[in-house]
Amino acid sequence: MELTASCCCESAGVITQGEPVINSLCHCENCKKRTGSAFGISVYFKNKQIVKYFGETVIYTINNEIKQERYFCKNCGTTIYWKLSSIPDYIGVAGGCFNADLLPDPVYTLSNDNKFSWLALSGNFRECLENDVFK
Repeated sequence: MELTASCCCESAGVITQGEPVINSLCHCENCKKRTGSAFGISVYFKNKQIVKYFGETVIYTINNEIKQERYFCKNCGTTIYWKLSSIPDYIGVAGGCFNADLLPDPVYTLSNDNKFSWLALSGNFRECLENDVFK
């Protein structure tokens, strides 16, 4: 199964092959600011699952304890995907950039300490422990 994630103007994106390793909601301040929303939808694939990158992107680098490179569309500014120094064999893709009907339901939540108190999630979600998932 190939999945395409693209920006708002559809000029840049990434094509992946196969099921994602993890599809999650992330409540960290970084993801909330990246999306301008209550959480980010973070879909991770192994690097070898990337079929193709297309269009022109610009990289924004965040140099915290975990270096993050965000790739966003040169034209419309949509953040499409990112790479984290803590999991170099994986790429994170913004879940909202996919056709939502093609992705499996998210089952993990990340960084729950920053989750808005008014946001209630069903009991189907499990908290993600990075070391258990990204092996």
